[in-house]
Order: sequence, then structure tokens, then C-alpha cells
Amino acid sequence: MNEPGTEGVLLDQETLHDRLDDAPGWLRDHYRTFRESMLGERDGSPFPCYFGIEVEREGDLLYAACESPTDPAALLRLRDVILEYLDTYEDHADRAPLAVFFKPPAGDRGEAHYHERLWHVLEFLHVHDPEPWPDEIPTDPDTPRWEFCFGGEPLFPTSRAPFYEERKSRYSPIGLEITVQPRAVFEGITADTEAGERARETIRDRMGDYDGVCPHADLGDWGVEGDREWTQYLFREDDDASPDACPLRPTRDHPKAPEALLEPGAWRRLADPSAPGDDATLTTGLGDD
Repeated sequence: MNEPGTEGVLLDQETLHDRLDDAPGWLRDHYRTFRESMLGERDGSPFPCYFGIEVEREGDLLYAACESPTDPAALLRLRDVILEYLDTYEDHADRAPLAVFFKPPAGDRGEAHYHERLWHVLEFLHVHDPEPWPDEIPTDPDTPRWEFCFGGEPLFPTSRAPFYEERKSRYSPIGLEITVQPRAVFEGITADTEAGERARETIRDRMGDYDGVCPHADLGDWGVEGDREWTQYLFREDDDASPDACPLRPTRDHPKAPEALLEPGAWRRLADPSAPGDDATLTTGLGDD
């Protein structure tokens, strides 16, 4: 953790703060607006997720910056960061989500752009996952117990983006932002527990106050009949600009990419084509969508 630089490395809060002065402007702005939304108020209402407030205030969050949501080298580097996160988050804090900030695109982009980018990132991670899909998680997204898995772990990735005009709890003015939480951190506060039900009621009430609109119709609970996990990763605002079925179709086939690309540090082979090695020209199997 905390290798030199700010992009493509896993950072704790202290290290991120120490390096922000030398970070790219987009990352400084991304983190500044993220922290302001977590710790500030909107019309007198705090951010709806009090877990998010607590981990940012206490310094328990972990962070990563990704230079591109489509460049294969950048995404392989992000893949390595997430794997490192999964290996270390339990030693960092009781609850330690990973916030990933993506470099924003040039010009204004609409809702469809961010849905496409999110699912491209998740598909890339799935194809280049060094671990097989967990046996206990179904591969069909149209089931209540499906969720995205990576590194052998079920994960809950929630996203924020610039296209939200009213739903400010999902608004990120700079660019795409994905917060990753392993399913394990929700033990004891799932929908089938009393503590989980209380937490959800509180968050939904605060969401209505903060956003000034009703909680999104797709907001649900994992494992509850009728609810779907994938629709919560990036809430749709415009049905014509959002997918009507999950764009990711996971399989249990493994591996899905050349072995050389599943190794840690494989991004260097793509970032520097002149690097030594017979596999320097390997392709990832995914285009720059």
C-alpha cells in the first residue's frame, strides 16, 4: 500500500492528503468534492449514508485514482489495486470501503456515457479476474442473490456521476466515482436483521431529506425477491439512456484472458510496448468501447 504517486496505487487517507498538492488537478477536485459531500450538509441535511460519513471522518476509507475507464493498461493497474485492497482492507479498519476516482472525459457527457463506462470497467475486471466466480453466487444478474464478484469476493460497487441533477446523494460533479464494498462488511446489517432494517429505514429517510425527492425506485436489498442488485450500481434517471438489462453476463469459465495478463503488474506490458518479454503485444480482448 501507498506506493509512490497518486494514480494506480492504493492510498490511505493520510497518504492521499500528503500527496494531493502534487496530484493532477482532476484528482484534487474529485477528492475535494467527495469529502465535502460526505462531511457537509445540503439544505441542513447530512449525507444519507452515515457509514460513509463515519469512514471519511475517521480516516478509514481507502482510495484509488484511475487515469482512464477504457484504457487497458489503466484498468489492469486498477485491477491490481482492487486485489491489493481485498487482501488488506480487513487489517485497515472494521469498515473500509474503497473509493475509486476516474479521470473525467473531455467535454460534457450525458447519462448513457457513464452507464457505458461503468459496465465497461466491470466487464474488464471480470474478464481479467485471476480468481474464478464464487460457487455460491449465481451468474444470472436477473436473480435476487446475484452480485458482482471479483477476486473471489462478492462486492457491492455503487457509483456517482455528473448527470444527476436532483439526486445529489449520487452526484459527483467531476466524473465517474465507484465505491467498492465487500459483501462481508454488511454482515449483521443485512435486510433480514433488525439492525439492518433500522439502518435502511434511517438511510432512506435521510436520502429523502438530502435529495429532496423520493428514494429511487430501484433501491432494494440483496437477496430480497423482486430486487435486483445491478440496477443499484448506477441509478437510472433517463430510461432511454440507461440499460434495460444488465450489460454484464458473467460466466464461470476461467481463465478468460491470457495467463500473462492475469499476473500482477501486467499493465506494464501494455503501458510500455518496448518492455522485455514475449507477451509484450498481448491484447486484452476488450476494445476501448
